[in-house]
Amino acid sequence: MNSESKRVKRERPWLMRTYSGHTSAKASNELYRTNLARGQTGLSVAFDLPTQTGYDADHPLARGEVGKVGVPIGHIGDMETLFDGIPLDQMNTSMTINATAPWLLALYVAVAERQGIDASKLQGTTQNDVLKEYLSRGTYIFPPEPSVRLTTDVISYTVHHIPKWNPTNVCSYHLQEAGATPTQELAYALSSAIAILDAVRDSGEMGASDFAQIVGRISFFVNAGIRFVEECCKMRAFVALWDKIAKERYGVEDAKLRRFRYGVQVNSLGLTEMQPENNIQRIVLEMLAVTLSKNARARAIQLPAWNEALGLPRPWDQQWALRIQQILAYETDLLEYGDLFDGSQVVADKVQELIQGAESEMERVRLEGGMVPAIQSGYVKRQLVTSQTARLRAIERGDLKVVGLNCFQETAESPLTKGVDSGILRVDPAAEREQLERMRAFRATRNPKEVEVALKNLVDAARSGENIIPASIRCAHAGVTTGEWSGQLREVFGEYRAPTGIDIGNQDLGSAPQMDRIRERVRSTGESLGRPLRLLVGKPGLDGHSNGAEQIAVRARDAGFEIVYEGIRLTPRQIAKAAQEEGAHLIGLSVLSGSHLELVTDVLAELADLGLSDLPVIIGGIIPSEDKPQLKEKGIAAVYTPKDTDLNGIMADIVDIIRERNGLEPFDVAA
Repeated sequence: MNSESKRVKRERPWLMRTYSGHTSAKASNELYRTNLARGQTGLSVAFDLPTQTGYDADHPLARGEVGKVGVPIGHIGDMETLFDGIPLDQMNTSMTINATAPWLLALYVAVAERQGIDASKLQGTTQNDVLKEYLSRGTYIFPPEPSVRLTTDVISYTVHHIPKWNPTNVCSYHLQEAGATPTQELAYALSSAIAILDAVRDSGEMGASDFAQIVGRISFFVNAGIRFVEECCKMRAFVALWDKIAKERYGVEDAKLRRFRYGVQVNSLGLTEMQPENNIQRIVLEMLAVTLSKNARARAIQLPAWNEALGLPRPWDQQWALRIQQILAYETDLLEYGDLFDGSQVVADKVQELIQGAESEMERVRLEGGMVPAIQSGYVKRQLVTSQTARLRAIERGDLKVVGLNCFQETAESPLTKGVDSGILRVDPAAEREQLERMRAFRATRNPKEVEVALKNLVDAARSGENIIPASIRCAHAGVTTGEWSGQLREVFGEYRAPTGIDIGNQDLGSAPQMDRIRERVRSTGESLGRPLRLLVGKPGLDGHSNGAEQIAVRARDAGFEIVYEGIRLTPRQIAKAAQEEGAHLIGLSVLSGSHLELVTDVLAELADLGLSDLPVIIGGIIPSEDKPQLKEKGIAAVYTPKDTDLNGIMADIVDIIRERNGLEPFDVAA
């Protein structure tokens, strides 16, 4: 048999998306229309942090965050602007939204209705996987139980009214970003899916035939790292495990409804600030993991841009990411063949190893009572923090090599980062003020009585257990804002603060002699100041990416510091008050959303108001190099970015800063 006879009918490519949104609904609409004209075949909407966490742009916690990591959507007027000129019945739209997923879906349906489109014709996905938010991105609002209820409301409503919609996109992507190994990513994503499906089944709203359709509409959103052979095997393991769960646990007989359907964004965690041009090679290799195996191929792909470790990508950078997909799909012969890995013993063995490991960890979650209790107890978070700690320490030791970061560091200056914009998109500071003005103008046009009635209807539905979506759609048409919608539900369900996961016990510290020296410096400095050194780690604003803050807290505790860390989403006032009440010797801020200048200004002002202007403050996060002088001028003692991987060195810096601020002699560098 010759090679030509082994070819199959060329498949249609996957949906091609770029994850995008910034500044305003108008600016994002222009970007979407540009990307669609360049050959993008679906939309993937990034919302800003106030929208994700249910705040209006004029809420104090939203300061500095409006339009920074996504598009601000405060009401139906913003949503109409976002999709102006884009017929929703012809579009496949993915919305990365979780705690406020019912609200954004309601706004989307309301906009479609205003376009004269029947909701049954809409196609797309709401991520709507709030469980992973307690473990990774931190955009949860309510406690887990009511959050699961809202998730199931979206599922039930879409099955009956928007049958082509994927109501839940169980998201393992952010689990990997938070440190999950492939085995953990499999186990926790599938355990989350089981928790949601069990809740839908147990609600009694669905008959057996409807429930099989629900299983068939569940989709997944995964991550693919640089170890693309292992990642490809992970995807094949996902396919096998999901088929088994759907058939054995839920009794789904139709093989099509048991299909593992997933979209992917390849890994952003592994992109480097140093030698950022290398990120293109990483992105291409990571994409192979989710495309090479036909039987486990992604149905939708979005690629990060090369510069996402530096800041927001520009439209040209997103075009480059799109062209990578198009070249693979249209220029190569990948789609002309069957599965390249069928019959490979190496792949079969690795898949089986991953399946066994995942099933073992899923059993551990089951013994915790299921995914929700395992989140509430802190078990899963501790496992992720432990895995992330092990990964970072492997990089520190050089066991895990990252080109440009801990090896092959010699380089010429990258021409990609030259120019007035330094190779990234900067959101105009005026954008937040303009969004506030639009919000005030919109509120002035509403009928207050209609808003009042719609919100009462929402509260009644929330308290009675009715499906929340019809009431939310009514709120959308009445002109209710994002903050008003979530504010009413906060009153009904309450708010929640998830476990931090930093109580993981001492880890393998790698370079023991260096750590011993740091511990001695911490101890002796504390004795000189009359009490043990205390470090406050604070995350101001709405940014919930806590990996860096957690790792600093874990390492500082191992170095002998007393740690104050209360988790994410703190106001500058709360951080300053905690520093005063806890007697902190230094504050370490973590900001990854691009709002570092505004939040630093506010934190320092609050400290000054409490008479703590002399308290040293350092900051870490995604911080462009040109912003560092401004931060230093404001009074920040040190600035760290992802390229600063020597955590022991950071600990030594912290001791030196505390000693200098308290008039103590510096330690001998050679000591």
